[in-house]
Order: sequence, then structure tokens, then C-alpha cells
Amino acid sequence: MSEARNVGILIIGGGPAGLSAAVSAYEAGARDILILEREETLGGILKQCIHSGFGLHRFGEELTGPEYAHRYIQKVLEYKIPYLLNTMVTGLAADKTVTAVNSEDGIFEIKAKAVILAMGCRERSRGALNIPGTRPAGIYTAGTAQKYVNLMGYMPGKEVVILGSGDIGLIMARRMTLEGAKVKLCCDILPVPGGLPRNIEQCLNDFGIPLRLSCTVSEIHGRDRITGVTLVSVDENRKPIPGSEEYVSCDTLLLSCGLIPENELSRGAGIEIDPKTSGPVTDENLQTSIEGVFACGNVHHVHGLVDDVSIQADIAGKAAAQYVGA
Repeated sequence: MSEARNVGILIIGGGPAGLSAAVSAYEAGARDILILEREETLGGILKQCIHSGFGLHRFGEELTGPEYAHRYIQKVLEYKIPYLLNTMVTGLAADKTVTAVNSEDGIFEIKAKAVILAMGCRERSRGALNIPGTRPAGIYTAGTAQKYVNLMGYMPGKEVVILGSGDIGLIMARRMTLEGAKVKLCCDILPVPGGLPRNIEQCLNDFGIPLRLSCTVSEIHGRDRITGVTLVSVDENRKPIPGSEEYVSCDTLLLSCGLIPENELSRGAGIEIDPKTSGPVTDENLQTSIEGVFACGNVHHVHGLVDDVSIQADIAGKAAAQYVGA
């Protein structure tokens, strides 16, 4: 491993939070900034969110996800803020030394004066839901299905059941319908929908897709490919109600059962985690329990709007700039 390079502000993640933090830090006077992004382009999850509804608070106009990301990417390019793509961060030490790896440099270290955590969040997978059944093909998180359809041009299936009423699941109900699939229904174990009211209206009601609340998938059927699911109603304690089971045939099950802040690096560094949000505990400047390490966006807590992610990341960027004496 070569000798560690030094950086003023190191930003882990090139999605909406990382981009906003970088721009904010630069505009606050910082110049020694570096963004590390594990994917091949900047933009994060916004690249695959081709629907509109972004930017109403931030820019006063309705944008698609890629358009929203483009606004910030253009600022990063205009300010000549450096970034490394295809670079995976594997470790963060309490002294703000970051270990990363990519195909060009191999494994390398960066010592930063300040670190901004902007790794985003991930979806709950089937493994986290403990649904009985075999392990057939055709089970995807809603975000994975979104990537297949919007970025790769691949249809995951033709007959779809969606478990969970999070916004990504609702949006994918509409997207799969527009691409020719039959979305049988969307169900949620909770008595109230998890997504925004506008998405319930525009993605389900406008397309006649049923939403069943207090209902969940109790069993998955199929060997090589999913052939159907058993639905069951639940009581106020989320316990299955005997006799309420119903079989629904499908070749695809999409899971939209919540998002979890991506904080393996934070935990590895010994940063205090809030058990309520699963994100770092921070002060009013978004500084974590390690001095000089800041957190913003969905790694801090899951936000409902990307506009709010950018607004919070602004605070972290300015605070980091002040910390390094910009």
C-alpha cells in the first residue's frame, strides 16, 4: 500500500447528499475536497429515478431524478471539485483515515482533516423479512427492479405482487404497469400506507391497482421461479388472523418494506448510532461523536424528499468547511 495522501474534506458518497455537501463546502470557502463514489457515475440513486416530483422545494420546479442530480453534478464540474469513481471505501478509522480500493490504484489510504458521511441507505431484503418458503427467482427489492427497468431495459416479470407501500414500491407499481405488466395488488402489514399520498393517488388509484392494508405475505410458492404468494390479514398486533389466508398467483414479488441507513463504516469507526434512526448521533452541525466526522442525507436518517437531503447536506458541508478552517 502506498503512502496515504492528505485531503482537507473527504466525502464518502457521490449521491445527492455527497454532491450537495461538496458544493456547499466549496461555496463556504473550502478548496481541498475529494468525493469518493463506488459506482461508475455520480448521482447515486437519482440516476434510476426517472419519474418527476423532485426539486419542488429546492429549485421551485418539478424535475426527474437524473435532472435533479445533473444540477449538482454541473456545479461539481464547474467548481472543479475532484472525485474518484468506481472506488469502494472499505474502512474508516477514528483518526479520519479512510481505506478505499479501486482497479487503478488498488488499496490506498487517505488521511482527511474532515470526513462527510453520505453513503445513503439500502432496502430491507427478503432475508430481513423472514418470509417462509423456498428461494425461487422473481423476488426483488423495488429499487432493484427499478434499476433493471429504468437503467438496464430488463423487465423482471409479468404478474406482480408488491409487499409494502413505500414510495419506491408505489412508483414501481405504476412503472411496471406502464411497461405492460399486470400488478395484482400492493399490500402492507401496517394499517396505514407508508408512501406519500400523491403516490397512492398517482401510482395506484389512477391505474386501478388495489391496496390492501393490515395484510402481508405469509408464504412464497415456487421452486425455480415464484408461482404465487399466500396473503394473510393481520390484527392490531400484526399477528396473522387464522382463516384469512388467500393465494395469489404471480411470477414476481417486489419488496418495498423500508429503508435502512448504510452505516457499516460508521459503526466500524466507533461512531455512536441512534437506535431510533439507525443513523449517527449528531450535534446541530451534523458532527458525529467523532470530532471532524459529519453525517448527512439518508445515512443520517431516511428522508422523505431528496430536497430535504440536499438542505441537510448544505449544513454538513458548511460545518466541515468551518472545521478545517476554510
